[in-house]
Amino acid sequence: TIAVDFTGSNGDPQSPRSLHYIGAPEGNQYQQAWLAIGNIIQDYDSDKLFPAFGFGGALPPHGQVSFEFALNGNAANPLVPGVQGVMDAYKTALLNVGLSGPTNCAPMIRQVSKMAMSGAQSRAAQNYYILLILTDGQFTDIYDCIGAIVEASDYPMSIIIIGVGNADFTDMERLDGDDKALQYGGRKASRDIVQYVPINDYVSHTSALQETNI
Repeated sequence: TIAVDFTGSNGDPQSPRSLHYIGAPEGNQYQQAWLAIGNIIQDYDSDKLFPAFGFGGALPPHGQVSFEFALNGNAANPLVPGVQGVMDAYKTALLNVGLSGPTNCAPMIRQVSKMAMSGAQSRAAQNYYILLILTDGQFTDIYDCIGAIVEASDYPMSIIIIGVGNADFTDMERLDGDDKALQYGGRKASRDIVQYVPINDYVSHTSALQETNI
């Protein structure tokens, strides 16, 4: 599952200074990040169909903010085919969805956690779930995210957080519990399920990205 940050801190997509700039010939920073990661993770998906979502965007026609909207505009079927399918759905969403906020990501974590829990309870299912989050900065609901991650640590899923741009990602390093297990409400995560990747360190070195993080 892919989740893309549509919050206002990314900047107006019409501006060359925006991380979502729609006029970049080589692709904006989100597109470059997705291409670098997507070409790696698609090899681990048998059907190459990705549930693709955005969060923090203002949806037409009334501007209601959503933290888990389908990039293709089809809430009943958010699946898109392959890396290019995600790119196409993302570009369409940029033209129709307003950037808003806040940067709440716990709803997306819980959505994938529910799928992983359902899969774990089914004897026939042997799927492992990956939530790939592309974001430009800190999560506004960081403590709620910690709680959702601790809950999700019991299920067959992992979370990869891709830091886009040059903002302060200190909290993302905290969520990546390499040094200390996350705790919430007196409960400790059963395992480390979060990997934080500052994409600027790897976007031009795909092999290093694969070997070091994915």
